[in-house]
Amino acid sequence: MIPLLTIKSLEKSYGNNNLFSNLYFDLKSKEHIGLIGMNGTGKSTLLKIICGKTLPDTGEAILQNSARCLYVPQKEILDQEKSIEENLYQEIQKHIHGEKELQKAVKRALGTGYFNNADQLCKSLSGGLQKRLAITRAVASEPDLLLLDEPTNHLDINGIIWLEELLKNAGFSFIVITHDRYFLNSVCNNIMELGKQYPDGFLRINGDYNRFDKEKINFIKAQKQQQTSLSSKMRREDQWLKQGAKARTTKAKYRINQAHELREELSILQDRNKNIATVDIDFSTTGRQTKRLVAISDIKKSFNGLKIFDSITLNLMKNSCLGVVGENGSGKSTFISMLAKKTKPDSGKIHWAENLKIGFLDQQRMILDPEITLKQAISPTGKDSVTYRGRTIHIVTWAQKFLFSPRDLDMPVKRFSGGEKAKILIANLMLQPADLLLFDEPANDLDIPSLEILEQSIQEFPGAVVIVSHDRYFLEKVSDQMLYLDGEGNATIVAGYDQILKEKKLKKEKQKIKKISRSKPRKNSEIKFSFNEKFELEHIEEKILKIELNIEELEKSTQDPKITTDPKKLADLCSELQRGKEKSDKLYERWEELEIKKTNSE
Repeated sequence: MIPLLTIKSLEKSYGNNNLFSNLYFDLKSKEHIGLIGMNGTGKSTLLKIICGKTLPDTGEAILQNSARCLYVPQKEILDQEKSIEENLYQEIQKHIHGEKELQKAVKRALGTGYFNNADQLCKSLSGGLQKRLAITRAVASEPDLLLLDEPTNHLDINGIIWLEELLKNAGFSFIVITHDRYFLNSVCNNIMELGKQYPDGFLRINGDYNRFDKEKINFIKAQKQQQTSLSSKMRREDQWLKQGAKARTTKAKYRINQAHELREELSILQDRNKNIATVDIDFSTTGRQTKRLVAISDIKKSFNGLKIFDSITLNLMKNSCLGVVGENGSGKSTFISMLAKKTKPDSGKIHWAENLKIGFLDQQRMILDPEITLKQAISPTGKDSVTYRGRTIHIVTWAQKFLFSPRDLDMPVKRFSGGEKAKILIANLMLQPADLLLFDEPANDLDIPSLEILEQSIQEFPGAVVIVSHDRYFLEKVSDQMLYLDGEGNATIVAGYDQILKEKKLKKEKQKIKKISRSKPRKNSEIKFSFNEKFELEHIEEKILKIELNIEELEKSTQDPKITTDPKKLADLCSELQRGKEKSDKLYERWEELEIKKTNSE
């Protein structure tokens, strides 16, 4: 099969920073690649080269003849003064010709994106809806290859689920840059990490992120073991060379040449393994012994008469982590701002332990002055050193803990990426001993290795932590419990995302059933609702939840390479999945029937 995309001998540098060199790979039709890597490895640059928006220094990106490649950047490029429909029409007409076909495509796109008001101006849309619009119009333009740069940023839980469903069974190829590991597991059948720690400049594994992570650990472990082995051999050869060996015989000459080749091979391995470095995150605590740090009692908040959330009551204890989730506009940032003493509730009380020290990581990174240098940003006192846990650390050493080089110190903050700005704020947060840590979207822009270190640091922090995030993998890893804000004023403590998704689905089905029951009035005398039926109705949700959970597990298994490469296992699994869905459909039908019967018997 001729590849849809071929990358040949690609190289790109910015000044002294070489992003990648001699890069070779290809992409076939319907391959779904998740592109990951540390901040600054050139992921976004690679996508721009593929779509022709940036030129490489050498090499080329070759698309099949007539293949259509579309690119959705991190920041949406939309006409803010035009409506949703006009923005769709404006882009889709570049790729689909014929007025009738164009109108059909625009209409389908409005449905795909769930846009109920096609005339709404783009400038009035939230960041999440603008992102959805940008993705929808690209998909509606029928690409052969779609390039997505951090598409989950700014999307709420509903938006991310929408995007997953859109991409899971996509008939086109795509490359998506994201640090959302749950998302990678859900939609990608290939994971590719850029990095100088790999011989080819990248590591690519056929499978989801979980499989990639295991393969990567094994690869890095083997490469380090290889370095240890070569180092041992090199010590023996150095001892032999120090004895004054001369190339007088063919055998001696051969061994000397071998020693030089060994030294060169070892040097290359050492350079690769140096690039495996990760950020060093470890938050300081005051050592407070108080168990209850914050008591929240029946707090409520509204804006312009619109209820944001109603009656939140909970305690924040030592050694605990609360995840806050919900749709955009549901009040997550407002809630965390209240804990930071920046916003007041309309009613109710928040009681902080006496002299409680609070550390706050802001979502918008607004507290960073873009004009100051990195050195000024990570050394609040302006000195050449910082004080961390009572120790004086030189500014160069402190910067290196967050993977900044000495030459970065004089660069202005505005030159750094979103992930690098997040690391600057984390560096400042580590200098402030705290009892309570508040994070508003900390996962935005951070690369996966940094997220893993942040997860570990949060788990080890002895105080209380509250995190607002749409990153399900991250929150599931660190949270003891979650506060779900549904956007309708309701606040619920839940065990995890699965519970949220099931409740949302059941709520949708209940609304559907109520609508149907209202449209089918019948006389009470015709209906009898028996005791057995009442018992059945009370327990039917439990049965549905159990089957839905099993279906989710079966669907995950269909992405397992061990299953997909075994036709018999795959066929058996698909049959089981089909039976499960049929059983679920019958239960929903029965639930609907029982609800109607109950309503009309009353």
